[in-house]
Amino acid sequence: MARRVEAAAREARFVALVERQSRFVYRVAYAVVRNPHDAEDVAQETFLKLYRSGAWEDMRDEKAFLARTAWRIAVDRRPKSRSLSRSQALSPDLQLNNSPSPEDAVVSADWSAAVHRLVDALPEELRQPLALAAVEELNSREIAQVMGIAEGTVRTRIMRARQMLKQKLENRHA
Repeated sequence: MARRVEAAAREARFVALVERQSRFVYRVAYAVVRNPHDAEDVAQETFLKLYRSGAWEDMRDEKAFLARTAWRIAVDRRPKSRSLSRSQALSPDLQLNNSPSPEDAVVSADWSAAVHRLVDALPEELRQPLALAAVEELNSREIAQVMGIAEGTVRTRIMRARQMLKQKLENRHA
């Protein structure tokens, strides 16, 4: 009987973890695979692997551990082709809704799509740390842990990505 109670408590802790962090894991996966369906698959695979291995019970920094695990799975599953349709270019989390007027909605959607295309066009080594910093709000130390690179390299790549985006946006309006 004690084992059943212990197993039920373990299950409840895992369910709480999934409920608490599933959106975060999805967004980390989406930053890599850039496809909502693939990101869902990566998130599910991340939690399944963690549950089966039991590694989730020994996490020190939950968010960093989950980000690193999801990142590695997503990189392994990343599609070979980077061409995305317009509908795939924006995740449901990032689409703009409830604009005050139809004209504003068109302008906002056009601007958002243009920014997403520019971000998608960045080299992988620049796009990935930028996405983790901007969308997931991870700091450079956390991104370095997730990607397995030096913290200074993360900061440099984010700075270069922002410079490239700024230049491309300025050229678009010139």
